[in-house]
Amino acid sequence: MLPEKEPSLRFEPRSLSTVLSHANPYYSFKAAMDKSKGNEFILVLGGAKSGKSSWALRYAEEHHKSCLFLATAEVKDKEMAERVRLHKESRGPHWKLIEEPLNIAEALQTGCAQADAVLIDCVTIWLSNILLKKGREKIIPYQDRLLEALSRRQQAVIVVSNEVGAGIVPEHPLGREFRDLAGMLNQKLAAMADKVVMTVAGIPVRIK
Repeated sequence: MLPEKEPSLRFEPRSLSTVLSHANPYYSFKAAMDKSKGNEFILVLGGAKSGKSSWALRYAEEHHKSCLFLATAEVKDKEMAERVRLHKESRGPHWKLIEEPLNIAEALQTGCAQADAVLIDCVTIWLSNILLKKGREKIIPYQDRLLEALSRRQQAVIVVSNEVGAGIVPEHPLGREFRDLAGMLNQKLAAMADKVVMTVAGIPVRIK
């Protein structure tokens, strides 16, 4: 009877990236996200204060030389004014800025040519602006123009959007309509995007 073969104790070296990806899931996420292209389209989703805007800002700064912030919010009260002030401070003076509450497709096509990357923050507020200012019937035309502009993009575009469908059912009909419209818009954007990132408690998770 032959003796049993003793298990090998020889160390098989592995690459550093393999070791780190097993030890730290964020390393593998970062390595995958670093494989970017010049005109990539990234959709960043998350709930309120999930870290989606902070992550989008950091990603744009780390991967692109010149960045433009396309803001959709309008300042109508002191609370929003304070939010905008803090947002500007977090970006710093090197960011270019376009403020456009409605016509972001046109701004993307005509006003952003000099930037390597455009960060749109956020399409949820943009959708709300259309619904309240133009009415339900204008949403599809505005969405179609945005999707067309994104399909013809010449630079990287990072779009921030809220995930609003994971909470309680809104009490009022307008709230329920807005929730549904936001969910459908996110689906259209995600289908077109090269990458989709979901942020949860400040942690980015790539889901596409």
